[in-house]
Amino acid sequence: MSTMNAKAISEGEEEVSGMRNETLGESGHSGEVKRGQVILVAYLIAALDLTFLFMQMGIMPYLAKSLGLDSVGFGYLQTTFGILQLVGGYIFGRFADQFGARAALILSCASGSVFFLLMSISTSIPLLFLSRLPGVFMHGIPGAQKVITDMTAPSQRADALGKLGLCFGIGIIAGSALGGVLSTKFGIFVPAYVGLVGSLINTLIAMVWIPLQTKPKLNQHMTENSTSQSGSLFSISEILRLMKFPGVMEVFIVKVFAGLPIGLFMIMFSIISMDFFGLEAVESGYLMSYFGVLQMVVQGLVVGKLANHCTEMTLLRLSVFVFAGVGLGMALMRTVWHYCIIAVPLVFAFSMLATITDSILTKAVPSSDTGAMLGICASVQPFTRTVGPTIGGVLYKQFGVSSFGYLQLVVNIGLFVYLLKSKIPLREVKS
Repeated sequence: MSTMNAKAISEGEEEVSGMRNETLGESGHSGEVKRGQVILVAYLIAALDLTFLFMQMGIMPYLAKSLGLDSVGFGYLQTTFGILQLVGGYIFGRFADQFGARAALILSCASGSVFFLLMSISTSIPLLFLSRLPGVFMHGIPGAQKVITDMTAPSQRADALGKLGLCFGIGIIAGSALGGVLSTKFGIFVPAYVGLVGSLINTLIAMVWIPLQTKPKLNQHMTENSTSQSGSLFSISEILRLMKFPGVMEVFIVKVFAGLPIGLFMIMFSIISMDFFGLEAVESGYLMSYFGVLQMVVQGLVVGKLANHCTEMTLLRLSVFVFAGVGLGMALMRTVWHYCIIAVPLVFAFSMLATITDSILTKAVPSSDTGAMLGICASVQPFTRTVGPTIGGVLYKQFGVSSFGYLQLVVNIGLFVYLLKSKIPLREVKS
């Protein structure tokens, strides 16, 4: 079955790339302009979505504390949100495959509206936990990725997906700053009100500007041999089916484990910044803004250019190798200034790994399954947030900050050797 699926994808790729104009009912230069406009709208929706998300993340600890929730209860709140995102990522992707990228983006934005509405009336702990429930369908980045994947040719995909990092940087900087200013000057619920209105606007933008049809119509042969045989939104057998495509399992394993140690470190960062670096809340905010700027520069200016000139396997190996070096640096760091230096290769490796693996994995499965694949990819971060507090807490308490660095070094050296020796079957595409 895997051989037949791979053959079907290969046979259909030229047709998929050649039928992008038909997607919007345009041809030639006007079709290119239209596609460019739709992709820009997807970037806008993603940037706004992330801004509102980081606004609420900044005020959430204070809101929880004001309602009488202690640190353990707050951990349960975060874990609840992580589990909902973990389960919802794949369901959201399958929804996008069955009903289209436009419907998926509208669902994500509308869920955000309900999320902020419930948050704005959270005057008790049960209501605060209830406000997390819409998070199961809040997947603005995977929704934007689905639009971009449908609207770009395989050779352009890594570059287009990489530019989403600009949206992430904007979200970190604008969201963190706005959340603090609004809650301090106007009240702790004001960021939730702004998020509610903004999410409603995002919903309208998606309804008006994202076309009903973003995916090219595939030929009958390709559809019959490649698409899902199950109509349900959640199916373990469908996940296993996708993992059987050539190269998918290998690349997904690298995606999960290469960034896991640094993910554990970032989950514990609020505690590490206070205990190890001795930072105040304002200084931690400045450090987050610094990360946001790095993210924008790396993904906006570096990732796309490298993707246009190097094969994806080369960039995957490079990101894992740099991650190993980052691990060594983290094991030896002693001050926040050391961390600021390490942050440059860290952000580069993190951005490159996320972009390249998403690009590889969406090209390794049929066009009709890219949403499900993006949903599975989007579940990696919630998975880390779910298991991270427990594992990260044990590492930090028992072995200190350097343990995260040594774990990062050992894991990525192993993955780098694996990537050098393995023959992962990929269809290499450069612009």
